[in-house]
Amino acid sequence: MEYTIEYYSDQVEAEILALPPTLAARYLHLTERMHTAGPNLGEPHTKAMKDGLFEMRLKGQEGIGRVFYCVIVGRKIIVLHSFIKKSQKTPAKELTLARKRLEEVKHHEPRGTAQKNAGESGGTSRI
Repeated sequence: MEYTIEYYSDQVEAEILALPPTLAARYLHLTERMHTAGPNLGEPHTKAMKDGLFEMRLKGQEGIGRVFYCVIVGRKIIVLHSFIKKSQKTPAKELTLARKRLEEVKHHEPRGTAQKNAGESGGTSRI
């Protein structure tokens, strides 16, 4: 059974779609693998952060990006937040936002969750 990838909100999906080209390509590649292999691809691709939060590590010509996500019952991967790294360490505000959204998802589905499957028409393949 395959995993599906959904977004915390339409805004999160738009942020993913706006990633620079090489980071977007890396995101697509990793999400394609996640559909069949599951959420934890292992380092250097993904990292379990604690309490059900995962980090997808994107590296490309334009820099370094991070995408935070979680997994919920029913084989759903929920993309919570993304950002472009400007320093070596992940900024506390980025991690705090991801953890806040994780708690919201654990307690109930957020409003505006847009279900999209990478590689399908109308999904993240628009990148």
